[in-house]
Amino acid sequence: QVQLVEFGGGLVQAGGSLALSCSASGLTFTGYAMGWFRQAPGKEREFVAAISRGGGNTYYANSVKGRFTISRDNAENTVYLQINSLKREDTAVYYCGASPFMTSAQGEYNYWGQGTQVTVSS
Repeated sequence: QVQLVEFGGGLVQAGGSLALSCSASGLTFTGYAMGWFRQAPGKEREFVAAISRGGGNTYYANSVKGRFTISRDNAENTVYLQINSLKREDTAVYYCGASPFMTSAQGEYNYWGQGTQVTVSS
């Protein structure tokens, strides 16, 4: 059974930083690109960042470029999202997903985690 479990959410002040992680099990981790998405209250889930299977390529939404960094450790079956210079509009539930290839299209992701809440206060 495939499981993706996110960790690291919480309450942080604007301008602060947060490190999210997503631990994968039940799948061949190196066979999947990984992505992070987020869903703010009252909004649809949106793409944040993705990383290729080997970790050599990354792709970011324009809204987070320069502030967010996605990385992965294939030995640990874990993908990370470092979030810096947090803004109130970053408040959302953050989800990780696994896809056969690096993409921003949610429909291409086969597996999803349960999400972790990030709340940014002013």
